[in-house]
This record gives sequence, C-alpha cells and structure tokens, in this order.
Amino acid sequence: MKQHAEKEIIQPTLLCDKKGNLNPAAIGFARKPLINSNLSGHIMRKKKWNYWCVYGDEIIFSATISHLDYAAVCFVYFLEYETQRYFEKTIIVPLGGKLKMPTQVLDSVTFKNSEMMIDMTYVQNETHLSVSIPDFDGDTLCAKLIIQHPPTDESLNVVIPWNRKTFQFTGKHHTLPTSGFVSIGTRRFTFSPEENFAVLEYSRGVWPRQSTWTWGMASQRVRGRRIGLNLGGKWTDGTGMTENAVFVEGKMTKIHEDVLFNYNQEDLMQRWKIKTKFTNQVSLTFSPFYERVAVTKAGLVKSEVHQMFGYYDGTVLLDNGETLVIKQMLGSIEENRVKW
Repeated sequence: MKQHAEKEIIQPTLLCDKKGNLNPAAIGFARKPLINSNLSGHIMRKKKWNYWCVYGDEIIFSATISHLDYAAVCFVYFLEYETQRYFEKTIIVPLGGKLKMPTQVLDSVTFKNSEMMIDMTYVQNETHLSVSIPDFDGDTLCAKLIIQHPPTDESLNVVIPWNRKTFQFTGKHHTLPTSGFVSIGTRRFTFSPEENFAVLEYSRGVWPRQSTWTWGMASQRVRGRRIGLNLGGKWTDGTGMTENAVFVEGKMTKIHEDVLFNYNQEDLMQRWKIKTKFTNQVSLTFSPFYERVAVTKAGLVKSEVHQMFGYYDGTVLLDNGETLVIKQMLGSIEENRVKW
C-alpha cells in the first residue's frame, strides 16, 4: 500500500477565500514560497509565527516572533553543546501590541520593547537576523547573522487542510548558509557559511483549540553536501498532506507518506525511531543528548514543548533512486502539546 502523491502548486496562490476560509486551490505543496497567507476573520483563532534556528559549531541559537491573535509571544534561546549551558527568554505582550505579521514567507518582521529586540529583515536573497537583549541570563546578548537564501534552492511550502475553517500553511526553508556572530556577555560565537546553516519555519493558519505535533529537522553538511531533513507527524495525519521532505544541495525530495515517530512518552531522552508508514523511504533513529523544555501558561495559551537535540542515523531514499546515508547528523526533534 502507498499514499497518493500530493498536488504540486506552481503559481502564486492565495491561502484564503474572501470569507477567510481555506481556498481549495491552495491545498498542496510548492517548491518555492508561492502561497500568500492572507488570513482574515476567525477572531482569536489565527496563529502566526516566524521561527529561526541556527546550528553553529559550538551553539544552537534560535529566535521567534509569533502572534496568536490575543497575544504576541516572542522568545530567544541558545544551547552550548559542550557545557550544556542553556537559557531561554520569552516575552508575552497581551493582544500583540503593534506587531504585524507579514503574509509572505520572506517579508521582514520586527519586534521591539525594552527587554528584547528581534529584527528579521529580508533583502536581496539574504535575511539579516539581529537580536539584542540587555538581560539574558544576567548577560547582554547581541546577535548579528546574515542568512543566505541561495536563489536556486527549493523549499517546502505546504498547506495542511483539517477542514475549510481550520488549516495551516507552513514554509520550511533548510540548509541556509549563515555567517556572523552571537555574543553573550564576554563570549562570542562565530558562524561560517560553509559549515553553519539556518532553518526557517514560517507558519500561518487557523488552528483548532488543542493540537499535538512532532517535528524532526536537521540542516548540516554531510560528507561535502548540504543536507536538510524535515519530518512531521500527528498534526498532519489523515489530511492527505505531509510536511515531509529531504533536501540535498538545495534540491527537494518530497516524501508523500506519513511518517511515524516511535518514542518513549515517559522518557523522551531515549532513542526515537522515525519511519515512513508504508515503505522504507525514511528509516532513521534519533539519539538525544539534551532536552529543552518550554512550558507556557498564560491565560488562553497553554503549551508544553519538549525539544530534543541530538543526532540522526539511518537512510532516506531520494527521488533519483539514491539511498542517502545519514550518520551522526546534528539536529532536533520535538513533541509539542498546545491549547490556544
């Protein structure tokens, strides 16, 4: 048995119709960010976020700007591999203040208050990601990163239809070469575009009140080639669409099957197994070395994220028939339960 191939979208398409419901023509996936997320209506149900994660030689660094309709939630975290020093700072602004989230994947967005500034500015195939936080674990944090979007690279842009009134568009952009620095107090971590890569998760949708999802991803140089993994589960099950793909040197193999995540609910630090539902197209294990736990309880929003950082091993079958062998590939995997 095999799942059907999903529809590929090849021209610019609006996510919503005039009533703010899902435009059926948007259901599918695209290799470029062709979907305009023109969300409207659905008071208090719209969820929008831009999440960046950058894999450095010594640290993982991440910055997010999100708007949940009734609040803006912005957060920055970093993890140093060797010492396992980890810190996360979250700012919640009721009703979102003046924050406006763009409708196109690569449009610029900025959040700023006295405690945190995050600026994501896109100009000529680059995202300039700047972050400054006066008090970050007792230190001053300053990040200035230049993230390249190679013009010929493909990305995963997919619309998940639960029904006409609840749906989600997500853009996952992988293996984006990154240069610049992150400084925390007197420590300075530098990034080189040959070896360090960023991942963008752009999300716009109208969500049910409660959701659970798993998401595994990695963007690294593996034996000389830029490799990106994007594997999701639970939230897409039964919709006919997946967010599963692998990228090799900017070329995407879309994986049309659901992916099953097998893990110990009681101990997420045990090894995870990730496999396509019907075939062996994806056969990976993930061995965590660190668990990030982020719990938010603020009025209408309750979320619990368990994000593991660790290493992927296994194989993925590409469109061209090649079996891609993955060994000790740094990445992350998460379980997210949210009521919002």
